[in-house]
Formats: sequence, C-alpha cells, structure tokens
Amino acid sequence: MVFLSLQLFVRTRGPDEFWRKRQIFKLAAHFYGRRRNCYSIAIRSVHRSLLNATKGRQLKKEDMKELWETRLNAATSEHGITLKTLFEGLSRCNIFLNRKSLANLAVWEPRTFKCLSDIACAKAKLGGIKEVADNPMPESVMVHDLADK
Repeated sequence: MVFLSLQLFVRTRGPDEFWRKRQIFKLAAHFYGRRRNCYSIAIRSVHRSLLNATKGRQLKKEDMKELWETRLNAATSEHGITLKTLFEGLSRCNIFLNRKSLANLAVWEPRTFKCLSDIACAKAKLGGIKEVADNPMPESVMVHDLADK
C-alpha cells in the first residue's frame, strides 16, 4: 500500500487489526448478545473466559489427585495396610508405579492390586517396618526371593 502523506500513514492500522479482531470474535462466537458482537465487550468476556478455563484445568488436576488418593486409601485399608506402607514396600521392591496407575489397578484389576499389596506388605515386614509387624506374612508371596533384594 502506498501512502501519499504521513497523515494517511498514521491513520491506517494495517491488516493486523482485522486478524486480531477476528481472533477475538472467533473465541466469542458462542457468547450471547453484545458479548459476541461488540469488540470492546467481547475482549473482556474472552479474557475472563480464558482465565476461568486456566483455573478449571488446575482444579481438574487437583480433583483427580484427590480421587486417586481416596481410591488408594480405600483399597489399601481393604487389604489391611496403609498407603505409606504400600509405597514403601513397592519402592523397596523397585516397583515404581504412580498414584494414577495404582488407582486404576485398584478399581479395574483388584487381583493385581491385591498381589502388589501382598508383595509390598511382605517386603515391609522383612524390612522391619513397625506398622506391619503384627500383620501375618502373606501366603501368596515367596519370601526367599524378596529377601535377596
């Protein structure tokens, strides 16, 4: 574009303004009323909705972590150990599973989780952890393999 004077150059904002407004209006397309059509109002609404979306993603992560903790606490109490004992025993056996995968195992594969909790309980008992001292040794675990590690 050729500008014949400095005044005409200053008054033009260029193609960037069109695309910037278009991006805001795309994000505001599902809003009601002037929040969709009026640019100055749409900017505020879009900005607020993006902030809320960010907070929502963080809250979702926190909710999922809390759900995993609840499921693991319920599953470990069902097998007679604590969550701390489960993690300690599994880490001593070099089984490094995170809370999400353990919670999924507890819900969808209860026998697998039972085996893991038995292994963790046996290893904790051999390691001398006080919390499992009064628990009997699980019968389904071969102790001589765990003692070598």
